[in-house]
Amino acid sequence: MTDERRYRVVTNTEDQYSMWPADLELPLGWRAEGFEGTRQECASRVDEVWTDMRPAGLRRRMKEGAC
Repeated sequence: MTDERRYRVVTNTEDQYSMWPADLELPLGWRAEGFEGTRQECASRVDEVWTDMRPAGLRRRMKEGAC
């Protein structure tokens, strides 16, 4: 079965990425990143832009030497 839905790439305040069906309202705390396409296209976009899986807060603390 082929997934014909459109998706959009979304991100949250911790710079984490996901994809969400384009026809649904975004969950609280998430915003559209700007890319929309098939599930596979969005998965490829997430792979391309989400190169550091650590949440933004952890990256800041590590940079400050708190971890």
